[in-house]
Amino acid sequence: MNPNLAKLQLYPFERLAELNRGATPPADKAAIVMSIGEPRHPAPQFIKDALVDHLDGLSRYPATQGSPELRAAIGQWLVQRFSLKQNNLDPERNILPVNGTREALFAIAQCVVDEIVNPLVLLPNPFYQIYEGAALLAGAQPWYINIDSLSRLPDFDRVPDDIWKKCQLLYLCSPGNPTGAVIDPATFSKLITLAQQHDFIIASDECYSEIYLDDKYRPASLLSIAEKLGLATYDRCLVFNSLSKRSSVPGLRSGFVAGDARLIDKFRLYRTYHGSAMSPPVQSASLRAWQDENHVKASRELYREKFRLVADILAPAARPTLPEGGFFLWLPTNGDDTRFARDLYQQYNLTVLPGTFLSRVAQGIDPGRGYVRIALVGSLAECEEAACRLRDFISAKVARP
Repeated sequence: MNPNLAKLQLYPFERLAELNRGATPPADKAAIVMSIGEPRHPAPQFIKDALVDHLDGLSRYPATQGSPELRAAIGQWLVQRFSLKQNNLDPERNILPVNGTREALFAIAQCVVDEIVNPLVLLPNPFYQIYEGAALLAGAQPWYINIDSLSRLPDFDRVPDDIWKKCQLLYLCSPGNPTGAVIDPATFSKLITLAQQHDFIIASDECYSEIYLDDKYRPASLLSIAEKLGLATYDRCLVFNSLSKRSSVPGLRSGFVAGDARLIDKFRLYRTYHGSAMSPPVQSASLRAWQDENHVKASRELYREKFRLVADILAPAARPTLPEGGFFLWLPTNGDDTRFARDLYQQYNLTVLPGTFLSRVAQGIDPGRGYVRIALVGSLAECEEAACRLRDFISAKVARP
């Protein structure tokens, strides 16, 4: 048995189930689950149609690197969305389709980490749990970069130089999960420079890049900043993106990795043995999804409408800081976040995720303590009802002596 399995902690939703075990929510309130970041906007019909129309592809083994047409569509989307130079991004060498970013973010650590030299994998704190599990099972030691309470971004300036020297892989997430903070171009530039100086790889999780609240501040990509620094080969830079959030099709399990051709080549080799090729029907549906922006704009506007509505409803009881991107509300609890989450479930049948289930104590601080993550993934009506319950719950807490 792999001894590193013993280092894994319970997944946040297992911990949440344990926390709420024995609690009895009111029977007159329908359950509202806002703990899971699962997009629930209707899947676009044209994606469903493309999937069905290409079911004959099930009779063929797919190639690990996907079809040339899919890679070309992904490349064209990247060029148009992030103003990349067409000549720099070769779909044959710089792009690899994957079965959703979750499995790819995990697998990249298994591919690139050299456990012989006691490596470190750096990750934001709080974080998406896959980063930590990937580091541990690759034989590396996670090193947690606490977020700054104001910017809600990892405080990279507090990472000691000797830690950067031991780093082999840096996980980023922009817009962030759970805070929704967007990494600015200057910070991306600094991190790329550090990667060149200390020879580590940057894995930039950009799966929330198409959900943002203001058109003036669309999230940048690690690749676009690398180009501006003169790195036409995207040296040591990989980005991960998917259709799950962008196109509201988490069940399609479709995404891509793009960047440094040398790393993509090694990752393709790893995945050839791993047996993780995307099925032909999913490739055909994915190609169509990457070629259409209208459904993305409509979904993005619906998220914006939900955030505006929830903020207005909560205003009498709380004034949450709205995120720059993503669909999570990172809400202060003014007290124990686990108690807040359990009481909210028991009294109002509303499920949210405690911040401490997404964080670790690092440098003497637990940056998830005193927050809950609320996923605005349901319908507008459901988010409205949830916000009303949350407002009443917070108001009642404040009113109690």
